[in-house]
Amino acid sequence: MRLQTKLIVLICSLLFTVLVLLSVVIEYMVTSLLKDQIGTRALKVAESVASIPEIRYAFDLPDPSSVIQPIAEDIRSKTGAEFIVIGNRDGIRYSHPYPDRIGKEMVGGDNGPVLQGMSIISEAEGSLGPSLRGKVPIHSDNGDVIGIVSIGFMIDDINQWDDVYQRQIFIIALGALLVALIGAVMIARGVRRSIHGLEPEEIGALYMEKKAILESIREALLAIDSSGRITMANQQTLHILGLKDDAELLGKPIQDVVPTTRLLEVIRTGQSHFDEMMLINGQEVVVNRVPVFNRKQEVIGAVASFRNKSELFRLAEELSQVKRFAEGLRAQTHEYSNKLYVISGLIQLESYQEAVEMISRESDVHQNLIQFIMREIPDPVIGGLLIGKYNRAQELKIQFEIDRESSFRDVPGWIDKDLLVTIIGNLADNAMEAHLEHSIDDEKKITLFLSDLGDDLMIECEDNGPGIPPHWSDSIFERGVSSKEGEHRGIGLSLVKHAVQRLGGTIQHEPSADHGTIFFVVIPKRNPNAVPAGTAFVTKE
Repeated sequence: MRLQTKLIVLICSLLFTVLVLLSVVIEYMVTSLLKDQIGTRALKVAESVASIPEIRYAFDLPDPSSVIQPIAEDIRSKTGAEFIVIGNRDGIRYSHPYPDRIGKEMVGGDNGPVLQGMSIISEAEGSLGPSLRGKVPIHSDNGDVIGIVSIGFMIDDINQWDDVYQRQIFIIALGALLVALIGAVMIARGVRRSIHGLEPEEIGALYMEKKAILESIREALLAIDSSGRITMANQQTLHILGLKDDAELLGKPIQDVVPTTRLLEVIRTGQSHFDEMMLINGQEVVVNRVPVFNRKQEVIGAVASFRNKSELFRLAEELSQVKRFAEGLRAQTHEYSNKLYVISGLIQLESYQEAVEMISRESDVHQNLIQFIMREIPDPVIGGLLIGKYNRAQELKIQFEIDRESSFRDVPGWIDKDLLVTIIGNLADNAMEAHLEHSIDDEKKITLFLSDLGDDLMIECEDNGPGIPPHWSDSIFERGVSSKEGEHRGIGLSLVKHAVQRLGGTIQHEPSADHGTIFFVVIPKRNPNAVPAGTAFVTKE
């Protein structure tokens, strides 16, 4: 059965049950109230009849009924009572709707309390059938009970009046049920629209799919409603916030958990924020914030996705390494292709001596560079990077020198070589780009010095380019800040700064003697997270 049908049946069944019970209660209350009103009315009329002096005095006459009967019948016709029976203390009637029953004993057996001076309302079966009666004693001038006034209405007549009310109650209940049916249909359709026509099983399946998708995403996700309370958080979010269970988050105001999130601003303005930096639980993250709209394009919440900045930098570093290796191979291929063409031309011109000298010269240069790198910089990743940068510089007509005093043999094992590649590669690329962006007539030159002497690793990269403008000097390491024109600039040096910080080092820059720039990087050989030598560990049993 479809959800819409289930809702209609459930709502109608519930309302039908309520209306039936309510109708029974109302019918009972109306019947009771009707009997109370008729009984009270009969009692009041009886009291009025009992207080008539002519009736009291008639009890002393030889034939009381001759006086009492006309008075009783006149009152009965005016009040609408079924009967007015007046009798003496012995229950002998002095009046009755049927004159032939005058002088006979009153029927019903309920005269006892009245003869004791009480006024009562009773329901009993008399000579005319079941009736509701009001009975009042008649007192003499001395206060003695000398007779009884009984005024009654037939139960059948009361039931007929009650049936009229019952029909009205039934009609009202039927109308309410029809209105409820229409309301149930409207509610069911509204619910169906609000859940986009999905059935409960489909909603359950979508929920499980959503949960699996959220947990498979590497980014942390956090959602809030229009009031700023957290409605969803995946495991990555809990990891960043240092929590174990989303029950610690759900329902809490976002300002109490992440005060700097700015999600409330997104709800207020309806504007998205992309690739912004913020701190969460002491971690620097890259965050995106997007508002959530309903069908009326009203903001009903917001979602934020954020990822640890170090992970993004790691990905950027990996891409940069791949790019550097590809550029190095391309530059080497291009450079050697040109030289092979030159050698081929010399051979065709029969300039064999010049061809031999060129081959020897190029072989000596590369062999010397390779031998120096293999001897002083034994790490194959860093060595391969330097050879690639050398070939790239040769292609760009830039003189790339590695200081022959360099030595990078004593690199501690805890230092991530990929981070060193990021530092050296981006410094070299930055220097080459500085030459390319600002063409000068002088010889373009880059000098790289690597040192492992002492307690620190030192990296110096010097160029004779145009230098760093003074107004960029303090912000050159910030992401997106660059003195070069074009998009996607200002990334390399920010990666360098991040890599240096991860290694616990420092980086500085200053103008060089050739009006260029020198970058100094110092990385301590000692792991800042290592336990100092001589530290004693105490274990508790």
